[in-house]
Amino acid sequence: MILFIKLLLAHLLGDFTAQPNSWVVDKEAKKHKSIYLYLHILLHGILAAILVGEIQFLPYALLIAVSHGVIDLIKLHFQKNKTKRSWFVADQVLHLLVLIGVAFLYNGKTVHFLWLNNQFWILATGILFITKPTSILIKTIISIWNPESQSSHNENSLSKAGNYIGILERLFVFCFILTGHFEAIGFLLAAKSIFRFGDLKEAKDRKLTEYVLIGTLISFGSAIATGLIVQVLLLQLL
Repeated sequence: MILFIKLLLAHLLGDFTAQPNSWVVDKEAKKHKSIYLYLHILLHGILAAILVGEIQFLPYALLIAVSHGVIDLIKLHFQKNKTKRSWFVADQVLHLLVLIGVAFLYNGKTVHFLWLNNQFWILATGILFITKPTSILIKTIISIWNPESQSSHNENSLSKAGNYIGILERLFVFCFILTGHFEAIGFLLAAKSIFRFGDLKEAKDRKLTEYVLIGTLISFGSAIATGLIVQVLLLQLL
């Protein structure tokens, strides 16, 4: 485990702390012709070797550096302005998988999937349900109402901000339920109400207020219900 932590630290240093923004700009412009791409690759290998601090790890540090370069090169060639966020996530996931694989390989251990037990499937289903599926469900339920000021309100908001806020609040509520911190749900609801109060007061639209309130209550209610159901199912496994 500590080996993976060291490799993760080396990755964070190499990919974020020790990589100037000018390197990123140059790599995106020149791709495989950028000298900074190769400095970046070399830096990852050196950091991994130094932090692990074992001579026999050097071939694995080389493996990390080469795989990092290949992944970055693929991202640089295929990412577009619209897909930068997706490629960033994919890039980081692939780097982490390489680090996990190297940690297992170096320790001479095989990868077991015992963590894919019944608890995992229950939690995974619950978490997935309260993200995009619940957003679509709420949107469908409240689609019978369409306050006139809703369109102008959306024009002044960040793109899909409401959707992401809803997903995050449900994930927080879900965690609060499973950890037994029910009082935190009240604080979260109060915090959201305070932020929303200014907008709704300014809009002076009773229909919009009711529209937002219904959506918020459905969002919190679905997260609480899902959290309680998951909690009951997990307790039955004990």
